[in-house]
Amino acid sequence: MKIALIGYGKMGHEIERIALARGHEIVQTIDVNNLTDMDSERFRSADVVIEFTRPDSALANYRKCFSHHLPIVSGTTGWLEHLPEIKEACASGETFFYASNFSLGVNLFFALNARLAEMMNGFPEYDVCMKEIHHTQKMDAPSGTAISLAEDILERLDRKTTWVKETANERSELAIRSERLGEVPGFHEVTYQSEIDSITISHDAKNRSGFALGAVLAAEYTVGNKGFLGMKDMLGF
Repeated sequence: MKIALIGYGKMGHEIERIALARGHEIVQTIDVNNLTDMDSERFRSADVVIEFTRPDSALANYRKCFSHHLPIVSGTTGWLEHLPEIKEACASGETFFYASNFSLGVNLFFALNARLAEMMNGFPEYDVCMKEIHHTQKMDAPSGTAISLAEDILERLDRKTTWVKETANERSELAIRSERLGEVPGFHEVTYQSEIDSITISHDAKNRSGFALGAVLAAEYTVGNKGFLGMKDMLGF
């Protein structure tokens, strides 16, 4: 499989390492210094593009890939206000795989979080809050993973109607506290608390390898599929 990488920082290098180890070819790497190479023959020869960049540049990257009819796997978060445009492009024949987190462990955590919210809907004496910690280079807060967890809770917990940053002022609000510390790859925690006890589930990433492996697996899946795709499609959840 021929892969083009957009974003060649720490994550891009880890994706490259894993992709090469799995027998794939990196035909082009794109960073801020060579954006015009997205029109090069080498870039256009890719079977799939893996994109991990910044919220303010992601949409332009997607549009450029779509102009070449290249399928995209993206792990950039913080741009979802443009999601209708991406889904419209997919309805017109383009292919886009998006995940707020590509870690297989995190996606198991998503399933656990959703099931726990279903169970806790019948126990209104428990309030719920969330915490997430990431490295200081992460631009968006809360993280895309935290927002995905929160939305799964809101869908299943009748007493919560919206998530808010840091502090909840109403019982209907789900608070997400964000911290940015050192080189933390990613930590997410969901806590249900009553006057008599608390229940906490968490996921603690040890390094970037799990995210990078998930992105390469998603690229392998995307090459054989079409439309708007996600981890639930690939994992069969």
